[in-house]
Amino acid sequence: MQYFVSFWSLFFGISLYVVSGDIEEDHIEQILRMEMEHLIYRYEQHQDTSPQVGSNLEGYIITSIADEKKLPSYLQGLNFDYHTIFLRQEEIRVAVKHINEVKFLVSYRIGLHEVRQRELRLILVISLVIVITVVFVVGHMLAGLVVKQVTQLADRVRRLAPGSIKGEKLSQPGQDDEIALLAHLIDDYQVRITRMLRREQEFTANLSHELRTPITTIQTSCELLLTEPNLPERTYRRIKMIEGASARMGEHIQALLFLAREQDLGEFELVNLTECVLEIVDSLQNEISQKQLRFQINVPTKATLKLNRQALYIVLMNLIRNAVQYTEEGFITVEFRDHQLSIIDSGIGIEPASMPFLYDRFFRATTQGRGLGIGLAIVKRICDYYEWYIEVDSKPGKGTTFKLTFPLSNL
Repeated sequence: MQYFVSFWSLFFGISLYVVSGDIEEDHIEQILRMEMEHLIYRYEQHQDTSPQVGSNLEGYIITSIADEKKLPSYLQGLNFDYHTIFLRQEEIRVAVKHINEVKFLVSYRIGLHEVRQRELRLILVISLVIVITVVFVVGHMLAGLVVKQVTQLADRVRRLAPGSIKGEKLSQPGQDDEIALLAHLIDDYQVRITRMLRREQEFTANLSHELRTPITTIQTSCELLLTEPNLPERTYRRIKMIEGASARMGEHIQALLFLAREQDLGEFELVNLTECVLEIVDSLQNEISQKQLRFQINVPTKATLKLNRQALYIVLMNLIRNAVQYTEEGFITVEFRDHQLSIIDSGIGIEPASMPFLYDRFFRATTQGRGLGIGLAIVKRICDYYEWYIEVDSKPGKGTTFKLTFPLSNL
């Protein structure tokens, strides 16, 4: 706004500066014309009247060559219309007119006009500088007040927790009308978001409860069936498969709830890495044995991390299960060194064209194996949430290595 006002102030100031010169020119021509008409009128009424001679405005009537010679040298020989003469850096305007062989001449020293014009233009320049300075200073102060209110509002919005309506409102007394309106609208929007999140949380809580109940029933039934004496080997394996599938379903439900809510999966605790990996390997033992894969755990027995156990379990379960699914022969190695946990396999690898989309939901780099393509998406979301750095190195046909680097706060 201040630039807009300054621009138009500058435009009008320059316009007045230019127009002031035109006004003075018109004024000078008007004086010469009126004096000429007055000189002719006096001569016609009283032909013997001597012309009036003044310090600035002088009128002459020339009826003969003798009269012409009596004129000042700088006025002699001038005929018709208007003339501009410079005499010792002084500007003189001259009007000449002939009527019935009588020559009328009016000369006007315009020094006073020039002085007045310079004074007027000086006043215009000073006024313009003052106006622009005031506009900038006042505009800057007003803009500072508005920007300060906007910055304060943005800072309070930044500190708002998603769905939180507790604490002070964003709209505060003393705010400008526009800022107050914006703050009020954000307050209303925050209330609507809170209500929507509460409905979503209630729905997901109810849904997770309804899903966990039958899964718990399945797992309990499997545990009871496995205690039956003289259970055929074939039946035992099938029950273990059902138990493993129900356990994975529970993990998927928990991971999907994390994706939907982006909430902590639990409290932080000291987690023994070897025990966590062994627990995962035990659930995948059947498939590892069927493929005759060499599974190595190169993790110090006392290696621990302070983090959320369930989050680490979900991440490692997805990465190790992928390694088992996409490795038909060879080895899988889990190792921990220099704050970095690596899952290395000798599987089919990942094509370079698939690497940019590896963590996208429902993306599958190959049709081999089972899954919906959300495992790595869940892994990436959990790693981002807990600030674990994940990277992958893979060559088609030569295997894949996933590396998890944990921050110092987890050590």
